[in-house]
Amino acid sequence: MKKILCTAFVLISLLSTAIADPFNSKLTVDERNQLSTGEILIKNINYEKFISLKKGETTLGDSLLAEIHNLNPKYLAEVIQIKPYKGNEDLPQRLEKLLNNVPEYAGIPYYSVRAEAWYNLYDSAEIVETVERADGKSIKADLIMEPFDLVKEDIELTRASDSILYTAVNTNKLRYLDKFDCVWPRKMKICILLFRDGDNWVLYGIGGVNAPRVPFFTERIQTSFINRINTFCSFIFKKF
Repeated sequence: MKKILCTAFVLISLLSTAIADPFNSKLTVDERNQLSTGEILIKNINYEKFISLKKGETTLGDSLLAEIHNLNPKYLAEVIQIKPYKGNEDLPQRLEKLLNNVPEYAGIPYYSVRAEAWYNLYDSAEIVETVERADGKSIKADLIMEPFDLVKEDIELTRASDSILYTAVNTNKLRYLDKFDCVWPRKMKICILLFRDGDNWVLYGIGGVNAPRVPFFTERIQTSFINRINTFCSFIFKKF
């Protein structure tokens, strides 16, 4: 029995290691095992130094890491899922189509833990301008997201061989419940990266905010932003 258990443990560890190749030591054994089952992993990591994605894995992955580094976030979260390549060969095309369809962002269900109620993540989502590029698309969009009201975003979707990178950044100043300014332009980013890792696709989402830690409001602001980032990434991942 001991030999069987040891063998099983070794096999699980080897599988976890294989799946975790694109990740560094910030991803724990338990988290790797969770990913090996196909579950969505959500991590509130707060700072860039706790990012689990390795540098040098993909060109678009390094572009994502540079985006977060330049943001210098005070609130940060990762959302990760592993999907088999077999049967999902067209996943980049399906993901690109979904992310480009900005009006469909309206009505994404969002659960508020504080209020114990469901709301819309975005009450409305409208494309203002679209520019086609050889390697993707640039979109300007207006979204209504309570408690911050209007969020103007620059969205960039870039495609490469076996990978897709989506980035969205606010271009206007955001106010919390119209009480105080809490996020300046280009200080909130959401990124979604899809890349192939052997027999698997890796869906990696990360979002962060460079916002001041305001006494008595830090926890509420963190919850408002991070839960919305997690909700958006999880909603996209669950579509596949």
